[in-house]
This record gives sequence, structure tokens and C-alpha cells, in this order.
Amino acid sequence: MGRYDELIKQRPDIEVWAGGGVPWRTAEGEVELLLVHRDHHGDWTFPKGKLDPGETLKQCAVREVEEETGLRCATGAALPLVEYRDGRGRDKAVVYWLMQVESGRFEPNDEVDACGWFDPASARSVLSYQRDRDLVDEVESLIASSTIAP
Repeated sequence: MGRYDELIKQRPDIEVWAGGGVPWRTAEGEVELLLVHRDHHGDWTFPKGKLDPGETLKQCAVREVEEETGLRCATGAALPLVEYRDGRGRDKAVVYWLMQVESGRFEPNDEVDACGWFDPASARSVLSYQRDRDLVDEVESLIASSTIAP
């Protein structure tokens, strides 16, 4: 179990736990991030979803990214915990991991009707939520500090 899985026990105030991914790549020397568009929410965000019973947050993140994007990804660094109230007024926490695509191909599905690769500045302008724009800042910080190599 990772450090975030222990946090679940320490944070009974969180009603909904979820895992997600920030898939990234370099294209022509520039970092690009994968965003998903959810037609039923009318938003652009990072792929994520609720934790299933018996699953770790990292397993959840890998599964959700694949379900939403069709892409199998390897996980990298965990990003800071994201907390907010969901659309139903519940306290929700999401742990995202940086991810590298290993295989697969996107096909529109029930949850995600489109996805696209965006440079960080474009991602910030397209993302629907401030919490996601904050994740872009974190990813850029990790890259700038050479924690991950572009």
C-alpha cells in the first residue's frame, strides 16, 4: 500500500476517494498533457474515477485512465492530494499520478467523448476546473526541478 492508501484510514471525513492520471509526453521537444472531454459534464479534465472495493488508489488510477482513454499507462510520480466537493456535495479526494502511455488507442465511450494532447499553457486555458490547472503547475514544477525528464 502507498502513502495515500494509508491516508484513507486517517481521513474518514472524505466520502469519495478516487484515482486518476496525468498522461504526458514530449512532442517536438515540448511537454504535452492528455485531457479528456466528458460530454455529460460538459468539461475538460484529467481522467479519473472512484475507487473500487479492494483496490489501491494507484490501481484505481491505472484502471480509470484505461477505461476512459483506452490507453495503458505506466505510473510515475504521485501528485499532491486534490480535495473538493463533488457535484453531489460530498467531500472528495483524488490522487493523480504522472503517467506515460505504453499502448492502446482512444475510442469514444460512455464517459469520454474526446481527448487531446495540449501543451501546458493550452491545457490551462481548456481545463474546466482550477484544481486541474493547479495540477498543471505541479507537473511543470516537477519537470523544471528535473524530478522527471522530458
